[in-house]
Amino acid sequence: MANDINTNKRKRANIAVERVQAEYNEEIEPIKTNRKITTVEDIPDEKQNNESAHAGINSVNGSAEMDDNDEEDMDHESGNYQEPDHEVIQDLYLDSVNRSVLDFDFEKLCSVSLSNQNVYSCLVCGKYYQGRGKSTHAYFHSINDDHHVFINLKTLKVYILPDQYEVVDSSLNDIKAIINPTYTKDQVSRLEKHLIESHDLSKKKYLPGFVGLNNLKANDYMNVVIQALSHIKPIRDKLLLLSSPEKHTQLIQRLSLLVRKMWFPHAFKGHVSPHEFVQEVVNRSDRRFRIDFQGDSFEFLTWLLNTLHVDLGGTKKRNSSIIYKALQGEVSVKTQDINLIKTRASKDEPIEIDETKETKEARVPFLTLSLELPPTPLFHDEKDNIIPQVALATLLKRYDGTTTVEWRNEAKRYQVLQLPKYVILHMKRFKNNNFTIEKNPTIVNFPIRNVALGDLIPDEELKRIKHPAKYNLLVNVSHEGKPPVYKPTAVEQNRRNDTVNSLKARNTGSHVGGTASIVPASAPLASKSKASQGQEASGTYQVHVRHRGTDQWYRIQDLLVDPIMPQMIFLSESYIQIWEREKGDVTSSR
Repeated sequence: MANDINTNKRKRANIAVERVQAEYNEEIEPIKTNRKITTVEDIPDEKQNNESAHAGINSVNGSAEMDDNDEEDMDHESGNYQEPDHEVIQDLYLDSVNRSVLDFDFEKLCSVSLSNQNVYSCLVCGKYYQGRGKSTHAYFHSINDDHHVFINLKTLKVYILPDQYEVVDSSLNDIKAIINPTYTKDQVSRLEKHLIESHDLSKKKYLPGFVGLNNLKANDYMNVVIQALSHIKPIRDKLLLLSSPEKHTQLIQRLSLLVRKMWFPHAFKGHVSPHEFVQEVVNRSDRRFRIDFQGDSFEFLTWLLNTLHVDLGGTKKRNSSIIYKALQGEVSVKTQDINLIKTRASKDEPIEIDETKETKEARVPFLTLSLELPPTPLFHDEKDNIIPQVALATLLKRYDGTTTVEWRNEAKRYQVLQLPKYVILHMKRFKNNNFTIEKNPTIVNFPIRNVALGDLIPDEELKRIKHPAKYNLLVNVSHEGKPPVYKPTAVEQNRRNDTVNSLKARNTGSHVGGTASIVPASAPLASKSKASQGQEASGTYQVHVRHRGTDQWYRIQDLLVDPIMPQMIFLSESYIQIWEREKGDVTSSR
């Protein structure tokens, strides 16, 4: 019934337009044809013809209509008069578009058939429906619910149903931009230069690039990694300016779309849901990383970096992808059998490599550097209630080429040879004791600016550098609370064992973490997961991010975004840190 009424309204409107057009033509024609032209001078120019036609209309319609059209006459006399364009379609349904209910962050599936083919979004209620033709879910929705404006989520074309015609209107461009934000190189280059706040539909302020991410259930460990990667400038710019997205994998496409939405300055709401990207992570990782169980953010970071490297066409060669260009460094590893090391007077003395005996040395690329926290004391006085602390400089001595550590019946000595523009440090807080996951609560003390990581590089390598590289803290990921409970299923345990045995047999891969975390560069697989296998999550992840333009720090925990003082960062239990090299500090690259 409602559809018939609307159809009748449109018919009456069209008849009225045609009647006005006919009357207009009947009144203009006599004026143009009744005048006799005898000489060349009698031929009227276009302006005179328009003036005569306009005067004729006013004489027919009477003096009352002349008064109504005085403003139009003035425009005509000034040369600004434009004849109305009667071919413009004035759609009656665009006023029904409700932007406050639109949410394009969810997976593009029909709400009825769950199909991902040819999906449209109703711009009145925000629901997804398949198809546009007759007997489709979108068609029936337009009739049953009297919702008529639909947009194709792939082509971004807007249609009126059930009338089946396309609408081209500039007022809908903001909706199209929300679905698929795009950027120019100039826009990307100006990001973070100034603190420019935006407003959502409800007039609430938000800062592009520093927006909250929905926690679907227990994916906060993914959210902090997404926030961290979206502030590594080369990776961020690559995702914002991704060309031909359809040529890339689904993981690249969805991560690019998510990052573009996070930095979009004209969003309808001040937060983003990572639903599509998280779903692809679950599928791509064979459910190793899940939404319903909290995982280990560092394990997710290493998996994601290696997977992105492969998907972007990267190889084992240096600088073969944007991941390696931004994050890959090089470390020298000297190895000796534990039975060949120097004799110690007691087991409490540190081990040392015997240079007179057989050793192996290799240059190994790395994406992250893992730092061993000192063990917590077994017994302590409850009255003291003192949390152990350690300086970051003390932890970094592991890579200065003089400290020897024991690993799997071998003595190893690490020496940093080259540092990337962005250095990722991992504080190893979680330890599996075969029954549960233990967390080391040691607080790491560190400055946030001018950290001379270049001092780790030996003197012969420093000759290639203008001066020792200094770094500023950019991102700090922390874990607060208790660790997850470690309860792997039998199937998961067997799969992990098979993966470890396979890696040992092939003996290939790139060292991620510098010490023992080996993730193959060609086919990222499940590794020895700890917290990611937990069934219960007591703690939470949060991330601290620095705004480059203002040096203001922000604490982001899921949907919460708050500015904080830099001194508050030191109180958190840092788990992952990303350090950015200062401009002008350049190390050699091979």
